[in-house]
Amino acid sequence: MKRLLSLLLAAGLAVPALAIEYRTVNVATVLYDAPSQRGSKLFVIKRGTPVELVVNLEGWSKVRDADGGLAWIEAASLVKRRSVIVTVARAQIRQSADEAAALVFEAEKNVSLEYLETSPGGWVKVRHRDGPAGFVRANQIWGF
Repeated sequence: MKRLLSLLLAAGLAVPALAIEYRTVNVATVLYDAPSQRGSKLFVIKRGTPVELVVNLEGWSKVRDADGGLAWIEAASLVKRRSVIVTVARAQIRQSADEAAALVFEAEKNVSLEYLETSPGGWVKVRHRDGPAGFVRANQIWGF
């Protein structure tokens, strides 16, 4: 098995595993259709919005948003601090990673929450910018 793996690597047939990388928009900024301020302005993305990093190119990053849209943003507008965005009408954030746990708060669609950690069983620990923290079902958010 080890010899076969070595042969595949030497022949260039093995594909490296690619991890999805997320960033957070640090300041409201314009998204463009090309990696240049001379490109067409598409729209303004708000501070705290999570984006998936697709590619970096000389001070610019191509990113994907929660709706699947692709655009270019100046790389300096992104930070590694992670956030997630609510994708359902109303996400329930609970005291612990359990459906029976007390409700801490609810967040409406498109609200950004700070990502804290992934928990077993399909839960993600998040914090609201006003302070409360809790656990939300992973299928109710995007960006982690």
